[in-house]
Amino acid sequence: MRKAIICGGSIGGLFAAAALRKSGWQVDVFERTEIELSGRGAGIVTHDVLIDALESIDITTDDLGVFVKDRTAYDKSGNELMRLPFPQIVTSWDRIHSLLRASHPNENHHLGRSAIGFRQEQNKAVAILNDKTEVEAELVIGADGFSSNIRAQMLPDIKPLSSGYVVWRALANESDLSEEVRSDVFKTFGFFVPSGSQIIGYPIAGFDNDLREGHRRYNFVWYIGVEQEELKDMLTDDNGKYYPVSIPPPLVREDVMKRFTETAHQILPANFAEILERSEMPFFTPIYDHHSPLMGKGNVGLVGDAACVARPHVGMGVTKAACDALCLARSLDSYSNIPDALEAYSEERVAASARAHYRARDLGATIFVDPEGGNEDGRNNPNLHEIVSTTATIVI
Repeated sequence: MRKAIICGGSIGGLFAAAALRKSGWQVDVFERTEIELSGRGAGIVTHDVLIDALESIDITTDDLGVFVKDRTAYDKSGNELMRLPFPQIVTSWDRIHSLLRASHPNENHHLGRSAIGFRQEQNKAVAILNDKTEVEAELVIGADGFSSNIRAQMLPDIKPLSSGYVVWRALANESDLSEEVRSDVFKTFGFFVPSGSQIIGYPIAGFDNDLREGHRRYNFVWYIGVEQEELKDMLTDDNGKYYPVSIPPPLVREDVMKRFTETAHQILPANFAEILERSEMPFFTPIYDHHSPLMGKGNVGLVGDAACVARPHVGMGVTKAACDALCLARSLDSYSNIPDALEAYSEERVAASARAHYRARDLGATIFVDPEGGNEDGRNNPNLHEIVSTTATIVI
């Protein structure tokens, strides 16, 4: 039985592990966190490709998420500007992760151990771990996220670049919202797109994947531009410590949260403002992107965000990772030589990832289009139809 080491136990790593196990590999996953991962309930938009991918590795898609049938755009007064039929299932990061994690044997899942690098040897690779141990296998896969140590060694010139904006996220319990919001906004995939900002939201399951009406949650997502100095200030805690990539949510200063709340009251329509006011503690993440021109060399490969991060507008992070994993397993089945298999895998997935990467950048750019006459109320966005119809749609 061939052995694979997966560096990273998030969705991309677990998808790769499941696909390889189904092809007959022994797979060990090494995850840097010491406790099981949680995505704070963050929303995930599914696609038919993702559902097919889950079923292909024998993961049930029953009760996967909440079905929404329409996409609706609103103006600052809460008036409906556009409604498009767009049936889709929306779920949560936690739901997808828990399904994949349940499929992976506990004895092959190692918490609190991460790869800090690798070494290529003849016909094998060695993962170098943070506890100074080394694990060798025929295959080492970097699934360690956008700040991947495996990619940093393989492709030292590829670094995530800031987009110039951040995303604020929050979750509101359905039962905490007014009847007006529950009967209108809650049921739809909603948009508000004034210049310099973009709000989207949709219903997802409640705690422990509770899909009962009245027990679900609303996933609130707000993209807003920030200057470099402002972002640096937002990433600095009360003790003056600066976090160059992303600050842990509990360490965000009160004055940063206060500015966020004041800006929200100035910009948001009443319906989205209510959702935010009745949400759990919001948190923000700077938006970065990168695209690797190589996803496999020798006996070492990359999957998921380690290989490419497309901005969230395309809603392709999980689906892209799933497609990476299935292509990886298929390529390894088709070639007796692992380096040849990884070369074929890289050629296919680099091109596919590039399509998502550049499409996401184009959608992100629409945030900052300011038409003549202004668009503070969201009524005059020249890209409204494009944003509503192409956000979180399949591109690979």
